[in-house]
Amino acid sequence: MDKMSGGEALVSSLVREGVEFVFGIPGIHMSGIIAALRDEPSIRMITTRHEAGAAHMADGYARASGKPGVALVVPGAGLYNAASGLATAYARSSPVLAIAGHIPRGQIGKNLEVYHEVSDQPSVVRPVTKWQQQALTPREIPDAVCEAFRQMRTGRSRPVLLEIPPEAGVERDEVELRSPAKFSRIVPSQENLREAAHVIAQSDLPLIFAGGGVALSGAEEALTALVEATNIPVITSSGGKGAIPDRHPLCYGSCLSPAAERPEMNQLFDVMQSADVVIGIGTRFALGNPAGETSTLININIDDSELTKVQSNTIPLHGDAKATIEALLPILIEAGAGNRSSPAEAVSAARRLIAYHDIRLKEPQFPVMDAIKSSIPENTFIVWDSTKFGYYARTHYQVNHPRTFIDSGYSFNLGFSFPAAMGVKIARPDRPVLSIIGDGGFMFNSPELSTAVRYGINTTTVVFRDDSYGNVAFDLDEFFDGTYETDLHNPDLVKFAESFGAVGLRAEDPMELKTLLPLALERQAPVVIDVPVGNMPLPRAKLQAHLPSVPWVVPQDGLIQS
Repeated sequence: MDKMSGGEALVSSLVREGVEFVFGIPGIHMSGIIAALRDEPSIRMITTRHEAGAAHMADGYARASGKPGVALVVPGAGLYNAASGLATAYARSSPVLAIAGHIPRGQIGKNLEVYHEVSDQPSVVRPVTKWQQQALTPREIPDAVCEAFRQMRTGRSRPVLLEIPPEAGVERDEVELRSPAKFSRIVPSQENLREAAHVIAQSDLPLIFAGGGVALSGAEEALTALVEATNIPVITSSGGKGAIPDRHPLCYGSCLSPAAERPEMNQLFDVMQSADVVIGIGTRFALGNPAGETSTLININIDDSELTKVQSNTIPLHGDAKATIEALLPILIEAGAGNRSSPAEAVSAARRLIAYHDIRLKEPQFPVMDAIKSSIPENTFIVWDSTKFGYYARTHYQVNHPRTFIDSGYSFNLGFSFPAAMGVKIARPDRPVLSIIGDGGFMFNSPELSTAVRYGINTTTVVFRDDSYGNVAFDLDEFFDGTYETDLHNPDLVKFAESFGAVGLRAEDPMELKTLLPLALERQAPVVIDVPVGNMPLPRAKLQAHLPSVPWVVPQDGLIQS
């Protein structure tokens, strides 16, 4: 045992877990921890301008690095501010450790209305964290940190919360540090694997539906090996983009939607509906059940709560995506699944139809998206905010490198993209990082430009400016006979960026991104590109397939109606 303060015990434990960066804001409740971070050269603290920025940066760091991100916040309001970032990380199963201060331990639960007190503080983030724990003394801290990282590294990775009261950070005691917990990847039983292999080998039209769990498991190479050994084609969810290169001859892409008015969107939906066996790998089946009711669903998932919720005729395989694929593949080959002829021609035909309709329908997002893609390196990380371009990208943007497509998942957190891109850049300083965001979302976390300049976090941010909360304005105008209070008053974004010491560039037209993006990526500085887009309509996919039936447009069954 070593005698150390609780702050030193925490920081030493983080070092043992491989932590190199902590994102957060110093506060008086955390002074013992901040002092210990100051004295530890192997961890760098990135001080943000808001706790939401800290949580988003930790999330972006985790997704690009594959390692847990760490956010440090004060109790009460600090944790509330970070909650939106934790919600986004939860939606994308991103491992983020939130270390929150607390009120003095003798006052916890007494409702004395002391400085920063929140009654039952863990309840603030309980719905968006996998695990919560208090460490009230220095001796409790190493065990709590070890368990926090074990929780993030096993099962379905998601944010966790560790609370530490102020005196625990400064008190000194004999402390026993812990080594990181060992864990093994979960693999289904041989019996279950053989049952699944037999069904797949006997199928006529099998299909793989790959989700975000592929990347979380590091299973991209294993998935490609499975596809190439069995000639089973793949559709990816939006969270699974990059699980297999979109250019792979057996990858349909992720343009999946039951849009009756759009035959090219129907292509992939029909492909999945007609499959007799759908192999889900690390996916929630967020579209409800895109697999046909007569098909057999083989569901590979580390989260056992997701295994049988989709349909009754399911063969559940509870396991880590990478380990399960690697265990299943030789059994599939033994069962004869490697004798199937290649469907590459059919896959290619479907992809051509999708591209043809994109161009024919002249959706305004398409040429701009193409301009972006053609002017940046293929391995660029792009972090997409909740914009008209972000919606379009979920189905149409082509991704050929793992983990390079990053969005807010079902959280749809406005403003997420800019600080998350900073976390990505910190994790991968060798790679270009691009944030695609609207003016409404950018201003949510725009003060983090100060953080970017201070620490030399050289991301490029494309701000599509329509001086409005454009998606909301379009919905109101299209379905409610006119918009209301959605216009925005923005600063001059070029001068705004320059006032922080960043580089500001201005496009007169979105197509100028072809020349501005290469220039921006060459600059060794944070860059903001102001791109006016005017009143750009929503993609037809959203307008025709989604909006006319959603509950904020028309009354739903079960609601009181006159």
